[in-house]
Amino acid sequence: MTGKSVDEYTSPLDANQAETLNTLIQSLSANQLTWISGYLAGINADSAAGAVATPQAAAAPVAASATDESLTVLYGSQTGNAEDVAEQFVERAQAEGLNATAQDMLDYKPKNLKSEKNIVVLASTHGEGEPPDNAEELHELIFSKKAPKLDGVRYSVLAFGDTSYDNFCQTGKDFDRQLEALGAERVAERVDLDVDFDDPAETWIGNVVETFKEQLGGATAAADAHPTVTPMHSANTQSGGDTYSRKNPYTTEVLTNVTLNGRGSPREVRHIELDTEDSGLVWEPGDSLGILPENDPDVVAELIEILGLSPADEVTGTDGETTLEDALTRDYEITTLTRPFVEAYAHHADSDELSAMLGEDRREELSAYMAGRYIVDLVRDYPITGVTAAEFVRLLRKLPPRLYSIASSYTANPDEVHLTVDALRYEAHGRTRYGVASVQLADRSDDAKLPVYIDHNKNFKLPADDVPIIMIGPGTGIAPFRAFLEEREEREATGANWLFFGAPHFRTDFYYQTDWLRWRREGLLTRMDVAFSRDQSDKVYVQHKLLAAAAEIYDWIEHGAVVYVCGDAEAMAHDVHNALIRIIGDNAGLSEDDAAARLKQLQKDKRYQRDVY
Repeated sequence: MTGKSVDEYTSPLDANQAETLNTLIQSLSANQLTWISGYLAGINADSAAGAVATPQAAAAPVAASATDESLTVLYGSQTGNAEDVAEQFVERAQAEGLNATAQDMLDYKPKNLKSEKNIVVLASTHGEGEPPDNAEELHELIFSKKAPKLDGVRYSVLAFGDTSYDNFCQTGKDFDRQLEALGAERVAERVDLDVDFDDPAETWIGNVVETFKEQLGGATAAADAHPTVTPMHSANTQSGGDTYSRKNPYTTEVLTNVTLNGRGSPREVRHIELDTEDSGLVWEPGDSLGILPENDPDVVAELIEILGLSPADEVTGTDGETTLEDALTRDYEITTLTRPFVEAYAHHADSDELSAMLGEDRREELSAYMAGRYIVDLVRDYPITGVTAAEFVRLLRKLPPRLYSIASSYTANPDEVHLTVDALRYEAHGRTRYGVASVQLADRSDDAKLPVYIDHNKNFKLPADDVPIIMIGPGTGIAPFRAFLEEREEREATGANWLFFGAPHFRTDFYYQTDWLRWRREGLLTRMDVAFSRDQSDKVYVQHKLLAAAAEIYDWIEHGAVVYVCGDAEAMAHDVHNALIRIIGDNAGLSEDDAAARLKQLQKDKRYQRDVY
C-alpha cells in the first residue's frame, strides 16, 4: 500500500511512532486498512464514552473471523481468470467472518483433501475438455482408486469455459460430479461461466459466501455494507486514480502496423505497436493485452439485411440502449456459432431439420456444421420470420475480448505496447472468413480507437536476473520472449538465455530476426536454435531441435534453468512436453513415469511454465 507518509512534525507522534506507523501502513492491503480504520474509530468512540474497546466491538466495518472451521478455496486456472475470482471470493468470505484461504491446485497436497470439511473449487477448462496444467494432479486423484471418501464435506464449484467448444466447462463439471460421487455434499449448485463471466461470477460469490456463512456461522456483527468488489480482471491504476479493466478499458490507437513475413509467404503476421503514453497501464513480461474488438462492418450489414431488420432499430447493448448496428458491431458475437446459440435460435426457426440436428445422436454432425460458419450462414440456411431486433440480440452472447501476448518490455518501452498478431484469413463454405480482432488490427485499425486492458499472467514470469532460461516459442509464440529479452537487457541480467524458434521458412518467416541476431551478437542471447519446417524434405519442428540438444538442455535444467513454452496447445505444446520428458528420462536414467513426475515437480517449482492456447 502506498500513500502520504506520516512524520513527527505534522502529527502528534514522536519519530519512533511515526516510523512504526509508516512501516505498518506500507504492509497493509486496502481491506486491512479498512479494518484498522474501523477498529481505531471504535477505540476512539469508546474512549470518549469511558469504555474499554474490544477488537470485536470496534471492527464492525469489516467483520473479524467468527468461525474457526476452515473453508479451502482451490483454483485451477490456465490464464489466471479462476485465480482472480478465487482471490475475490476469499476477500468477500473473510469480510463475512469466514476462515477462507485460496490455494493453487498445483501447490495443494492432494493427500490433504481427506482432511477438508468445506471446499470451493474454481476450475477452468483447457483445450478440448482438459484440466489446466495446475489442476491435472488433483483432477487425476479424484478419479483414481486413491481418491478419498469425502463424507461430511461441503462443497460448491464454479466452472470457467467457452461455449464455442464442445466440452464446455468440462473440468468444472468433472470436479462437481466426482466430489459428489466421493460422498461430499453440494451446498450450492455449480455455475458454468462463458467468456463473459464478470457479472455471474460476482453473483455466484455472493450466493456461495452467504450459503457457507449460514452453514458455518460466519460473522453476526458485520455491517450491512459489503467490501468494495474489485474488478474480476486485472486492472491498472492511472495517475488520476482511475482503473482500467475489461469492464473499463483504456482507449488507445495504433502507432505502427508492419508485416513481419517476407514476400511470398502465405502467412500474414503483423507487428503492432499501440500508444500507452499517459495511460498508467503497467505490465510485466509474460502478461497479455486484452483487446475489445469490433465485428467486420460488412458482416454486420449482411446479417441485418438477411434478418430483414433496420440498422437503426433500438436494442439493449452491454451499456444500455443503442442501435442494432452498433450492438452487432461492438457488443455481441456474430461470427462463432455455439451450441447454446443454435438451440436458442432453433426455437424461432420453423425447421424440423435444424431441431433434429440438435439431437444427442447427431452432436458430431452439428459440430461439423458449425465449424467455419458464421451466424449469418445459419440464418440463411434456416430462416426465421417475425423476430424483432430486440429478440434477436437476446439470443447472442457478448463479444469476448481477445488476448495477445505482449511482445515488449514496459521497462524498455513504457509509452507503447507491442503485439505479434497472426491475421487470420481462411476459406470455408464458399466464402472468406476473418479473425475478428486480428483482421481488425491488420486492416481497419489505422484510425480506430481500440479499447484495451492488461491481463496479468501470474504463471508466466521471469525468474531472478541470474537464473538461466530456456524459451520455446514457434510462430507467434515468440512474442513474450521478445519481451523477456528486452527486459533482461534493460536490467543487465546475467542469467543465460537460450531460444528455440520454429516457422515454415527461413527466408519469409523469421520473425524479429534483426532483434535476435543483435542480441546474439551482443551476448545477451546465449544460444538460438531454429527449426524451419519446410526448408528441407523432412519436416523439422522445435521438439526435434530440443531432442538434438538433449544433453545440453538437461545440463541447463540441472543448473537451475527455467523452461518456458508459448504457442499452440493442440500439437506443439504436447510434442514439446513429451520431448522434455524424454530428455529428462534419457539423461537421468529414469523411466517415462518418473521423468514425467520430475517434469511435474519442475512445474510446481515454477521452473516449467507454459502459456499455450
